[in-house]
Amino acid sequence: MSTLRGGDRKIDWAELSAKLPSGKTAKDKQKRRQIFNAMDMNGNGYLSLAEVDKGVRDVLRADDLFDCKPAMLRAFNAVKDTAPAHTPHSDDYVTRAEFRLLLVALRQMFELWHMFELIDTGDDRRVDEGEFTKAVPLMEKWGVKISDPAATFREIDTNHGGQILFDEFVAWATKKGLDLEDDDD
Repeated sequence: MSTLRGGDRKIDWAELSAKLPSGKTAKDKQKRRQIFNAMDMNGNGYLSLAEVDKGVRDVLRADDLFDCKPAMLRAFNAVKDTAPAHTPHSDDYVTRAEFRLLLVALRQMFELWHMFELIDTGDDRRVDEGEFTKAVPLMEKWGVKISDPAATFREIDTNHGGQILFDEFVAWATKKGLDLEDDDD
């Protein structure tokens, strides 16, 4: 288990993964069908961001994930238009064909959010260069070698705002293949 911010929250990665059945087995497909149907409040075959948000809380009962709106939003936006559009509005929603990808993305974005929070010791949803430099040993445990923290910080800070935002961190961490050492994957 990982601990966030001095022990105020523990994450049971195995439990979270079990709530997000993303495998290609018949059992996982059946679970996904049940979850999708329960989240699809109006039965139209599409999930809005609001339905996903409510479903994470009420259907999956994944409170840690529910509390991470940036991770949920990033996952939703990453998958909402990956399948071919069937209606003019289907690219604005997650379809049944995209739902497995949504579950994978939710898990991945939550892991990245957890990493981001561990680096963001100021708890302001931004990482400054000092926080980044202090977190280099932690990031090395996650699989990336950083020889020049200042240069790497500037590389990640693509909007040149002097702070690393979650979206910037996700783009870099995904490219580098960062992986928590203590999660279950």
